[in-house]
Parts: sequence; structure tokens; C-alpha cells
Amino acid sequence: MRRSLVVAIAAATLAAPLAMGTGTASAAPKARAATAPVVDFNKDGYADLVLGAPHATVGGKQEAGYVAVVYGSKSGADRAHRKVIDRSSAGVPGEVGEYGAFGRELTTADLDGDGYTDLVVGSYSGATVVLWGSAAGLADAAAELPGAGGSLATGDFDGDGHRDLVTQEYKSAPESDDTGMTVSYGPFTRGGEAARKDAIGFGSFRELGDFVAGDLDGDGVDDLVTSHGFEDRAYGSRFWKGSKAGLGHTYKGIKASVGGAVADVDGDGYGDFVTRDNGSSNEDNDTEAGTVRVDYGSKNGPAATRSVKITQDSPGVPGVGETGGYVGDEFNSGDQFGASISAGDVNGDGYADIAVGVPGEDVTASGKNVLDSGNFVLLKGAKSGLSGTGAQAFTQTTAGVPGASEKGDRFGAHVLLSDVNGDKKADLTVTAPWEDGTYQDSGAAWVFKGAATGLTTAGIASFGPAALGAPEKEARLGERLAR
Repeated sequence: MRRSLVVAIAAATLAAPLAMGTGTASAAPKARAATAPVVDFNKDGYADLVLGAPHATVGGKQEAGYVAVVYGSKSGADRAHRKVIDRSSAGVPGEVGEYGAFGRELTTADLDGDGYTDLVVGSYSGATVVLWGSAAGLADAAAELPGAGGSLATGDFDGDGHRDLVTQEYKSAPESDDTGMTVSYGPFTRGGEAARKDAIGFGSFRELGDFVAGDLDGDGVDDLVTSHGFEDRAYGSRFWKGSKAGLGHTYKGIKASVGGAVADVDGDGYGDFVTRDNGSSNEDNDTEAGTVRVDYGSKNGPAATRSVKITQDSPGVPGVGETGGYVGDEFNSGDQFGASISAGDVNGDGYADIAVGVPGEDVTASGKNVLDSGNFVLLKGAKSGLSGTGAQAFTQTTAGVPGASEKGDRFGAHVLLSDVNGDKKADLTVTAPWEDGTYQDSGAAWVFKGAATGLTTAGIASFGPAALGAPEKEARLGERLAR
């Protein structure tokens, strides 16, 4: 039986605070790499939340999907100030379609350069669309993004101050099996047209896993990490350097990875690549205990040798890392430590902290071992780097957390650090897409407040689709979180 998890709240590291992304006088990097720009659709200074429900039934059509926007405020996530968007919403191109999965891909950026964050939404069918931000929030105005599809990410890859969009869309030569990506450089017109585009090839059978953007070499321009594989095999990931000319067509190979974030966890001014380490295979990702890897940034990008791995068995990290498999005829997931990763400064000490989703964690509740109920862990940054020192862990059984740990909830499936209440400390949004409401697997989200000691259970906001006036049936709200 696995050890019960407790909340381990330790004092913040007693080091002289460093401004995130400013670096030291000797190294003098230009990095802006601590965290991503604030998602703020109405430019009121509070981070807004976007939760995807791509499996939701909408208008009687199965898995049509929607996205729910919850605006930030001084008191945190304002559930009364929300907006639910699907293909039938005013201004959104296309029609509600069965299995359309609107909201299966989400990313954010100020694409048109007006100072308001915009929302990019991808789906299985129909064009990828951008919904424009405004003083009133997301407006009833949207545009199709020509040639955008598959995985999505944003960054300033040419350092001109305009946000750019990278997508999985790529046209190879006839009878070629090459894959690649397209970078659409901003600013975008309100018709969805980019200032220019560039197609970058990966080569044969290099299927894309995901994108992670951020400044990893301290030059003030965002870079990109792409992960790759074919069938169950994981290939090495690739570091693509940004420059004044944009993303280059040559890359530096790095170790294989799944997802992650770019964040300055040691305050040296270089963004560090924090990711899930998957070795050479993706086959066992669901049954693995899970490992988080930090490849520290340098003037040459992610360092080849300055790297550290953290698991639930590392000193200071609450819990025990366990693998999964079949118990009789029933499948039990591994812990999957690192299934979701997000970065932000929770305690305001100047170092980026890392939230780690552990959706396959089994939790002891009411004396019983509850399979795959899930948890998340907060790892704190410090001058010495990321470690288990002062780490915190939370489940639905933790005192003060609304709800109860139930089988298969997968609490921690997705995590997001952002300053929802504007107090200069990142708050943590965590989702459990398989949480039951009136309907099975309707999904839910919780927002924990950041504080000087780390995350706190005081004043947690929690909500499911019903609280947002959104469709609930099989919604799996929070299966995606926009960044």
C-alpha cells in the first residue's frame, strides 16, 4: 500500500531574491525566460483561465467540444465573469459538428499587437480560429487562421516584439513522408493573416509530439523545443534557436522529452527546460512512475551536461513513485509524475517554481487505497536550482481541499501556474477531467492561491461545468488548459 501524502510546507529559501529573467552582472543574459506572458484578454492586470472540454456534448452532438473562459479578479477566479464558447457562438466560424473536438488544442498570445491577449483554438474538424481580446474580454469576433493545424504554441521567435504562432501544419513534397512545422510571424491582421510564414522540415518519420517555447540561451529571443517519435519509439528532442531572422532551419539535438515549460528556476537569467523524461520509448508512459528532468539553460541553449532528474523518490519530494499495470483484469496507471508541468513564482522570491501533475497517484482515503485519484506536487526554485527542498503535495483528501479522492478522477491531469488575483504570486489551477458531477466524467478545476510560504488551501475556488453554465455531459472539463 502506498504511503499517504501530506502537505509539506517549508519556509521559502533564504536567499537574496533575484529578479526573474534579469541574470547576473557577469553573465548579463537578456532572458525573459522566467514565465510566459500573462494571459489577460481584457488587460485588467489579472490572469484569465481557459479550460478546454473537447469531448463535451454540445447541441446534442457528441464530442463537439467547447472552451470555458474564467476571468481573473482581485479575489481570484471570478466564476460569475465567464464566457463559454463553441462553434455556435457569435462570431466563431464553422458549425457545431459531432466529434469536432473544439478546444482540443489551445494557446494564447497578442497576435494582432493591440495589447490584449487573443485565444487560439484548434479542433479535429474545421479551421483553427483566433478569438480577439478587447477591453470587455474575448469579443464576439474571430478569424480563421489559414494553414494552422495540429499542435500549437506561441512565442516571439524573431525578437521584434510581436508574438508568433507555430503549428504542426506542413506541406511536404509529393510522395514524401517528411513532416515539419510552420512558423507564422506576427503581427496578424484581423482577418487571421500572418506577416510572413516559414515552413521547417523534420525529415522522414519524425512525428511531432509537442512544442515548448521560451528563451533558453539568454539572448532575449524565444527558442523552441520539439519532441519527436514514431509509433512507440521516442526520438531525441530538438532545440531550435530563435534569432532576429526567426527560427533557424538547423537544430541542436537534446534528450527525448514529453511536454514541459521554460522557466528560470535558479535565477541566473537563462530559461531552463523542465520536462518529463521519457527515455527512449513512449510505450510505457501510462505505467511509469514518472521523472521530471531539468536541462539548465546557457548561452548555447539547454546544457548537455548540467541536467538533473527529480522523482517522487528524490529527497524532500512527498510521496513514493510507483509504476502501474494490471491488477487482475483491472488496469492501474503508474503515478506519471510530470504528466503536466507548469512554471511560475508562487512565493514571490524571484525564482520560478514548478507545478507537477501526478494524475495516476493512488491516495489513501478513509482507510482505503483509491486508484488513480491523482495529486500534484509543487517544486520550488532556488539559487541552487530545482529540487525537492520545501516541496508541497496536494490531493483531494488534503485538509481544506474541496471534494474527495475518488477512483479514476486523475486530479493533477493538467496544472497551470498564473497570477489570477494580481498579487504578484502565481496561483495554481489544477484539473481533474474525470471528476464526476451530475454526469460521469464531467470534470472540474481548483484554483489554489500563492503565498510567501508556497501554495495555500485557504480560499480555494473550485468549479465544474454546471457552475459555469456550460454543458456537463461527458465534458471532461479541463482536459486542456490554455497557456
